Amino acid sequence: MDTQERTAIPADLSLVLQVQRAGPAADGIQLIELRDPAGADLPPFAPGAHIAITVPTGATRTYSLCGDPAERHRYVVAVKREERGRGGSAALIEAAQPGSTLTVSAPRNLFALPAAPSYVFVAGGIGITPILSMIRHLRAGGSTPWHLYYLTRSPAVTPFLAELSDLGTQGQVTVHHDGGDPDQAFDLWPVFEVPTKAHVLCCGPRPLMDAVRDMTGHWPGSAVHFEDFGSDLVRPRADDAPFTVALARTGGVLDIPVGTSVLEVLRAAGHRAPSSCESGTCGTCRTRVLAGDVDHRDLVLAPAERVSEMMICVSRGRGQVTLDL
Repeated sequence: MDTQERTAIPADLSLVLQVQRAGPAADGIQLIELRDPAGADLPPFAPGAHIAITVPTGATRTYSLCGDPAERHRYVVAVKREERGRGGSAALIEAAQPGSTLTVSAPRNLFALPAAPSYVFVAGGIGITPILSMIRHLRAGGSTPWHLYYLTRSPAVTPFLAELSDLGTQGQVTVHHDGGDPDQAFDLWPVFEVPTKAHVLCCGPRPLMDAVRDMTGHWPGSAVHFEDFGSDLVRPRADDAPFTVALARTGGVLDIPVGTSVLEVLRAAGHRAPSSCESGTCGTCRTRVLAGDVDHRDLVLAPAERVSEMMICVSRGRGQVTLDL
């Protein structure tokens, strides 16, 4: 474990940071650099860590830190504008102008880089951000082998291409653009057909993660790791409908409109609810369900757990759901 991971940081620490610069990293993706207004060092972070940013709507959104973990003077995040999302990304991009300030959490890490003899990274689009910090760390640390498969629609929407050209040597980076055509998708099966001692780390859209999960089913489960802070799990769907949540312990019934999560409504009503990723991938907001039909949209719960629990950051209900709250 490196020094950064040993440093104790209060879990509830909030920082008010200034936007040092903001500009496009690719079409539809904004790079935002944050620093302490007084120039002080920031809390350290390990590869794969993220911060939660309070966006102008009052909600919090989680973004992976894509800078060098050795740096203490800045945090760098990349924000994809989600036109069909809940408005948080667009509001953040518009508000994050040089000189403005944002409230962010201390770094947390739910996608830590494990010790391994080698690594296979698979990134889809904006999913490159936590993996980029891992690659920077490995490049600085020595000779551990790694290979990145970076899959996007086109060069125009692919952030960090120049940086990866500098970071990857001896064929360590494979970039593939499918033009939005599923028939042109990169074939990962030869990569995973024969298990190795490498650890696999994948971050990207839900279809990519599902594909990698299927192709690595014969690998040791402890060697395959996933993270998705993208919009696939939180984006409203065409068949979404309002529903209600009944609170069994504290009483009351809350209306959950389309485009708003149970977690957000609970907060607005003054209820404290633990959360972290807010994208259905970390398990922090796991809540017991006492009654009702849940539309599960997380990547955490096993089938047996879904009978009595839900992730209130992404999952929805049909009709009324009663929670143990």
